[in-house]
Amino acid sequence: MDNQGPVTGRGLHARLLASLGPAITAGDYPPGTVLRTDELEQRFDVSRTVVREAVRVLESMHLVRSRRRVGVTVLPPEEWDVFDAQVIRWRLAGPDRPRQLRSLTSLRSAIEPAAAALAAEQATAAQCAELTEHALNMVATSRGQQLPAYLVHDVAFHRTILRASGNEMFARLGDVVAEVLAGRTEHRVMFSDPDPEAVTLHVRVAEAVRARDAERAERYTREITMGALRELDILAP
Repeated sequence: MDNQGPVTGRGLHARLLASLGPAITAGDYPPGTVLRTDELEQRFDVSRTVVREAVRVLESMHLVRSRRRVGVTVLPPEEWDVFDAQVIRWRLAGPDRPRQLRSLTSLRSAIEPAAAALAAEQATAAQCAELTEHALNMVATSRGQQLPAYLVHDVAFHRTILRASGNEMFARLGDVVAEVLAGRTEHRVMFSDPDPEAVTLHVRVAEAVRARDAERAERYTREITMGALRELDILAP
């Protein structure tokens, strides 16, 4: 216990999850490793109930598989729910960050241009206004090392594009895109100020969507994602 008072069962569960999840995704427990419930109880000084709750969450992410009389077996990365926001966060915090960033940015480059083209055809007037507002706020926060403020508007812009596409599958990728954008900022895989060209391209995407110009919306969005890949070549080779 610490000076902040007793840790609740939920707090213990979160603490155990925060230890096991990153350790598994970082490879500290290689695939096939068997984690015994009683050993986890002793090592982390928690109850069996807390261990079971944490294991259930890890199972829902397909990081482990629990079997009676066997224990909790760590699964290979091919079986992980790689779209789970928490799994993405853990992987970005680990040693495989450059490859994970590249994988996620490649996904963005495949999906977001198509979503932007659809948004130019499907976006409502309210969504067009949202895009313009977020793009202008990105411009306003793009200087003076305001990356946390810039991130808020950057995430909102890309969520709006995915949602405005009218495709529910694209819209569900909003959390994935939010995590990669947040990860770049949190782990300093960005310049101290955003690339001015990228900021301008966001404004042009908003203008193209408002003008119902699918070709330009797609092209400018592709330029944004390809620029992000080029940044990774420099900052996370």
